[in-house]
Amino acid sequence: MLIKENQLLAPFTTFGIGGPARWFVEATSEDEVVEATAWARERGTALFVLGGGSNLLVADAGFDGLVLRVGLRGIAVAPVESQKNRSSRMAEEHTSGAKAPADSSSLDVRAKALTYHVAAGEDWDGFVERAVEDNCAGIECLAGIPGTVGGTPVQNVGAYGQEIASVIERVRAFDVGERRFVEFSASECGFAYRRSRFNSTDRGQFIVTRVDYRLTPGATPTLRYEDLQRAIVESRSDGGEPSLAEVAAAVRRVRQSKGMLLVEGDADCRSAGSFFKNPVIDEEQWRRIAAGSDKEPPRFPAGGGEEDRSRMKVPAAWLIEQSGFAKGHSVGGAGISSRHTLALVNLGGASAAEILELARQIATSVEERFGIRLEMEPVLVGF
Repeated sequence: MLIKENQLLAPFTTFGIGGPARWFVEATSEDEVVEATAWARERGTALFVLGGGSNLLVADAGFDGLVLRVGLRGIAVAPVESQKNRSSRMAEEHTSGAKAPADSSSLDVRAKALTYHVAAGEDWDGFVERAVEDNCAGIECLAGIPGTVGGTPVQNVGAYGQEIASVIERVRAFDVGERRFVEFSASECGFAYRRSRFNSTDRGQFIVTRVDYRLTPGATPTLRYEDLQRAIVESRSDGGEPSLAEVAAAVRRVRQSKGMLLVEGDADCRSAGSFFKNPVIDEEQWRRIAAGSDKEPPRFPAGGGEEDRSRMKVPAAWLIEQSGFAKGHSVGGAGISSRHTLALVNLGGASAAEILELARQIATSVEERFGIRLEMEPVLVGF
């Protein structure tokens, strides 16, 4: 295991911002995850786990500790197990130390569902492309999202009518405190809107090493969002049912139109995607927002966990625009995307302090006008 000193973190983030890590290591196996965490523990060194760097803002001074970049790779596929078979397999793994099953090229494509066992360091969009090529539905609307597989259960990633909580079967993680590997079913992950136990109640306790997704071969794609429906209509003249590949391609086009797709040389891509979460509110709060505006605020289902069922989301971008911030607004090297108000971007040479100052101005204005406190989506490191 190679531990580097004073590794600049900016190149590992989509923002392209951030100072150095005092120590840096890339773990390519579960054994190296164990070894790296033990190294930090023995020295009393702070630990931060880095995935794809797409939902991250690193301080200008960097991080005074060990940054562990998760680099585990591998995808295995198997028919969904019955509970009886799974219990038997888990017992065998417990005694033999075996990990996920080996990949197979002879799967029964008629299976009602397939389980994809995906290592946490795999590129998320690459995995979406693999699932679409296999004609397996469930994540086609999550195409184009940057980052790695390990981050998807942490943030409960969602977009365009799909949410990762609906397809996760199991999450394997290393318990840093207990020094052992554990597995969680979807119901044990505490999923809610952009939230899970991994980024809330148990933040910092677990390092995700593998995620198991349950996908459905031959199922029809999800088409719930107007933007996506419109993009499909524009790309098809026959009015027929689009394929999973067509839907994924349409999602990427929509994301690119909003500056939410990583494209080399595109200045609007130097961001962490949506900087603020869409507020989840109740009917009374929505009425107060409507009373404070000459336009009716848009609303849509909250999704997420059971506690969100009776509530709704209002677009943070709409609140920001109604509070006087337009696309292209800037503070030093930090700016609002020219394509989407929800994305803050590095216009070139921006500091983390400038990004946070722009975010502070936006959040303060929204709260003063609507009484809604915006919650930042990116993880802050080194502050």
